[in-house]
Order: sequence, then C-alpha cells, then structure tokens
Amino acid sequence: MKKNLWKIQLWLLIILSTGCARKNFFAKTPVVDNAVYQQLLTAPKTVDSVTVKAGAHYKRGFIHRLFWGQHHRPLWDAPVTVPVLDIAKVHGGLSIEKQGGGQQTNSLTLIDKDNFTYALRSLDKDPKGILPKFWQKTFVVNVIRDQISAINPYAALAVPPLARAASIPHSSPRIVYLPPNDSNLGEYKEEYSDRVYLLEEKLNDENTITPLMGDAVDIDGSGTVLNNRYSRDDVFIDQLAFGKARLLDILIHDWDRHEGQWEWAQYNLENGERVYRPIPKDRDNAFYRFQDGIIPWIFSRNWAIRKFESFDDEFNDVFALTINSEFIDKRALSELTRHQFDSLAQELQKVITDEVIEEAVSQYPDSVYKLVGETTKRKLINRRNHLREAAAEFYEILAKEVLVVGTEQEEAFEVKRLNDEETEVTVRRKSDDKVVYHRTFFRSETDLITLHGLAGDDKFEISGNVKKGIKIKIYGGRGEDEIKDESRVRGWGKKTWVYDTINGTELKAGPDTKDKRTHDVRVHAFDREGF
Repeated sequence: MKKNLWKIQLWLLIILSTGCARKNFFAKTPVVDNAVYQQLLTAPKTVDSVTVKAGAHYKRGFIHRLFWGQHHRPLWDAPVTVPVLDIAKVHGGLSIEKQGGGQQTNSLTLIDKDNFTYALRSLDKDPKGILPKFWQKTFVVNVIRDQISAINPYAALAVPPLARAASIPHSSPRIVYLPPNDSNLGEYKEEYSDRVYLLEEKLNDENTITPLMGDAVDIDGSGTVLNNRYSRDDVFIDQLAFGKARLLDILIHDWDRHEGQWEWAQYNLENGERVYRPIPKDRDNAFYRFQDGIIPWIFSRNWAIRKFESFDDEFNDVFALTINSEFIDKRALSELTRHQFDSLAQELQKVITDEVIEEAVSQYPDSVYKLVGETTKRKLINRRNHLREAAAEFYEILAKEVLVVGTEQEEAFEVKRLNDEETEVTVRRKSDDKVVYHRTFFRSETDLITLHGLAGDDKFEISGNVKKGIKIKIYGGRGEDEIKDESRVRGWGKKTWVYDTINGTELKAGPDTKDKRTHDVRVHAFDREGF
C-alpha cells in the first residue's frame, strides 16, 4: 500500500509541476546570432564558425528547477563557438556510409578515402522513441525530454587526456555544427541539418587501429568477442585491461557502460591464442547531474531508479555505477582479485595527476569552463584520491556472486573447499591441461559461485570437508558431462547444486549435493551476448 501511495504522489507532482505538453519543445536553431543564421541560409560557404547554444530549450524558471532540478541546464544554455563542418573537406573529404544511433541519438557513420570511419553524433538527444506511442502524444514526452539536461553535453571532450594517461584507447571528439539545408547530407539533409554534433573516430575495424593499440590486428564488437570467447578455448579477454577501463568509468562517473558501449582490439599471441582488450566509446553520461530536484531525488532512491546518481566529490554509491554494466562486468571481470583491483586503482592514481586533470577539464569551451571547470577539477581530484576505496567497493559488489564460464570445447572444473573461509576454483583446458582460470574465493566476500560448462564433455570435481562454505551451482551444458561431488559442508542446507539434463550426465553425488537435473534442455541455457 505504501509503495502504491508513493507512486500516486509522484504522478501528482508530475502533473502539478509540468502542465500541458509543449508542442515545440526544441529550439528552432542552436545558432545564437540571427544575422549569422540568415547568412547560413543564403551563403553557407561564407561562414566557417558559429556561436551556438546546444540546448537553450532546457533553460527553466525557479519553480521548474525546484521540482525537476537545475541539472546541467547552464551548460546547455552556454554560448559556445564551434566550426561549421564541411563534410566534403574535413579529413580529406568524408562520405556517408550509413545512418546509426539508438532511440535517442541521431548518428551518421562517415568514411574517408582510406576507409577510416568517423561517427557524427548529435549532442542533444530526443528520448521520445523509448516511450510507448500513446505516451509520445502526452506531456510525459516533454518530461522525459527535459531530463536530458542532466547530461553534461561537453563531458566527452574532457575524457581523452585521462584515457591517454591511463593508456586506454580512446577517440578524440570535437564539437561541430552542420549548417541548414546542407547538401552534403543528401537524403539525410532535413533530419541532420542545423544541429550541433560530436565528430569522433569510430574505432570499430582493422582500418581504425591507432598507435595506442600497439600490434592489434582487428577490432570487434562485444557480441563477436563474447561469442568467440565462449565458442573457442584459445580466446580470452584481458581482464586487467578491462578492470582498469572500468575504474576510469567510475572515476568520471560514467554509469552507462553496458556491453554495447565497448569495442575490443584483437591481439594474436605467439602461442596461437587470441586476446581482446577494451576500447570504451560513447561518453554521453560522464559527469552526470540528476539528484538536485525534488522529483529526480525521489526517482533516484535505492528502491527506484538507483543508477541515476549524480557526479560528486565523493563516491556516494558505487553500486549505482555498476547497474547498467552488470552483464559485461560479470563476464569480463570474474578473474580479478581484491589485490589486483587495488593495484589498478593505485596505477590510475599515479598516472592521472593534477596536471592531467587540469588538461582534461581545459578541453571544455571557455564559457563552459567558467561555469563548471573548477568544480569538475576539484571533484576529479577528490575522486582520484579515494579511488582505492571505490575499487574495493566495486570488487566487493562483483565478488558477491561470480560466474566462471567455460567454452564449447572440453574443460575440467575443479573446486576445492580449502577451509571454512577459502574455496579454490581452477579450470583446465582438456586439450593440453593448461590452466585457463584460477582464483581463491573467500566466504566473507562471496555467497555464490556459478560454473557453466556450456558444451563439450566437461568434468566437474568438488572436494573438501569443512564446517562452512560457499554455495556452488553447476550448469553442465550440452555434452556428456561428468560431475563428482566429494565435498562436505556441515550445517543446514546443501551447498552444491547441480543443473543439467538427466540424459547424458554422469553424476556422482555426495551428501552435500542437491540434484536439480531435468529432462528440459533449457535448464543449462546461458546468455552469451546480452543483445
């Protein structure tokens, strides 16, 4: 009842503070000077730069800001001088390869004469597409649109110096403006003209490998990487590299790091194996500011939409920064120990100096720097200084429930309950007995370890006689699996649960085994790609 009462109160606040829907939500043009705009209409080639306001339509009065928040409205309304983009000339001349973007961002993929690709992504967003059609015709669409003001439109400009210092591959975005009726846009002229964009390298194939990627041979998306990782036993993800990249995300408060926000550089090793290292992209939500209005504050409580945490001097809620990334984090960080996370945090603290932070924030346009430059710098320095504590909290979140996943090839999983506190998990590749996974878990940190064999004739052995232990779930997967549980954990409840098909599985159960086998092959389904 109380939960429903909260919902009623929330909707009353929305109705009372929003009023009728605005028919024309967005500004007619981002160009500030009307005389310059008229010149762009009649003689666009004579104008090489313009002063724009990326989102003057987000400016609101006191009452609106009291209920819905100040957010980053002053940045959207700040006058910024940017170059007028001539697609036919920039980077030796670009052509449109395809239209992209999701439900909020207008995006074009551009390509140069050497097949190097670039992304042209609208700075402003329109989240109308995420709503059901009925709500798109109501005031709700303008409520959602208004909350785009929580995004810092210039955050992406500050990230490259930080990533470069950390030796993390990155693009180098810049702000540009496309003039009205731009003939270079062809069929996209009406939709894409007269807007402000981020133009950046699109690091997504072998043609876009940069020197920072070293001897990489190709670049793949997360779907391909995960599919390869689980199909072959000689493909790996560099989990230390991904851990460092994720700590940088946490430093800059980029909460939207799902699997679609990554590309991966591919490296061929001398032993014939392949390893992937991460390339982060799309920094739309770095330095996010949301919780400064009555309604956003309520919506961002832990019981509501917790991920909408604001960038602050402190790491107020590390868990909020991991909600959207849970899928990829569980699959690409399961090997890392507390010590390794701490070492990565110390490494970042060492290389991201005050000077690097100053360089990063100085990438803001002058008018933006005057508004938030010093506060952004202060927050980054404070967060860097406490990054080890944030890394420890991130580790503890990940350590609660851990996935240990094999491949479609044959592996041997060995679980040893060493004592009441420690449980050792080792995975060997059957083809050559090479250890491909090893980690010791602690009962004080981990509640559940889930093993997935996926396919192939896998072998699982669990041993150890202890008073207390971590719960183990085993999903054998397709193939003729052999599962032997010789462990014993005294106390209430069985600690080894086996999920597999009855046919094709040889189970030697012990006193601590809970047999959850079935005839339904869906019992061992595993989401490999998350798309």
